[in-house]
Amino acid sequence: MQLRLLLVPTIMLLLAACVAIQAPGAGPAQQESGLEGSALPPGFDAQGHRGARGLQPENTLPAFETALDLGVTTLELDLHRTADGEIVIWHDESITPDKCYLGDEVVDPRPPDPADPRTSRRSLYLSSLSLAQLRQYRCDRNPDPARFPDQQANGTQLARHNYGIVRLADLFAFVDEYSRSEHKTAAQRENARRVQYNIETKRKPGDPAAINDGFDGVNPGPFEQSIAALIDMHGLADRVIVQSFEHRSLWVMRTLNPTIRLAALTSGPARLQEMAEAGATYWSPDYRTLTPALLGEAHTQGLQVIPWTVNDPRDMQRLINMGVDGLITDRPDLLLGQN
Repeated sequence: MQLRLLLVPTIMLLLAACVAIQAPGAGPAQQESGLEGSALPPGFDAQGHRGARGLQPENTLPAFETALDLGVTTLELDLHRTADGEIVIWHDESITPDKCYLGDEVVDPRPPDPADPRTSRRSLYLSSLSLAQLRQYRCDRNPDPARFPDQQANGTQLARHNYGIVRLADLFAFVDEYSRSEHKTAAQRENARRVQYNIETKRKPGDPAAINDGFDGVNPGPFEQSIAALIDMHGLADRVIVQSFEHRSLWVMRTLNPTIRLAALTSGPARLQEMAEAGATYWSPDYRTLTPALLGEAHTQGLQVIPWTVNDPRDMQRLINMGVDGLITDRPDLLLGQN
């Protein structure tokens, strides 16, 4: 009898330990993410690249909804300009068959078919297509299943299966709808009310036809003018960052609205002092080029550092330990410990 009484507390302790090991959020998420803790540093900016490209087709409303569900602090996205002057969200300068195809209902004005080998790439440039034509494409294909094995076009609660190319104004309206939706938690709604937008102008100095608005590199083009007008119309200047590899696009944005923060993207060597003096708030390098010395120099210049595009939890942890101010990732679930 005494032996049985002694064993009962021991058994209860062992059972409690087993339950703790299996507790949600304490085990699988952190082990899979590889991060040393679930809490990121105070003020850390978790940016969902193209929404959440590792989980949903990129730059679509379901990708942005997924990123919001996970609790990103910033939605990262890309902008182009249509032939009729609309600002739309897409990364590539042209429609490609590995991502998009014509939907079931094709109407006039009929867009070119990306699957037709006779279709020229130039005719598929977003700058050559009207908004009405772009809306006839469905873009729910995974261009790289080996790289993004968890990407699924399975729809979401609010956006459902809207895998079309949308305008920047459509995203602003969608996030507002999300922030008021009874289908989301109070924490999700509150996060949507303050989430930031990191929007990239997809100018290419070697291919001006990608935007095709006559930009001279000195004065704001219609592209930048339209973006600034949309930000002002929606009252989002304090929540928007404009980023670009074409830094001249950033500097002309400053002439349109000096309160908008600017992020200089780089893929190689960076002139940090020049970028800071020109008005950049952020430096976003290819994470593979970032060193502790460069991070320290950027901080000395007053630049916040947010590398792209970091998908391996080991790299995430290394860069967090290094002291970066945020990360751009296709897998915000891994960064936020919610996979």
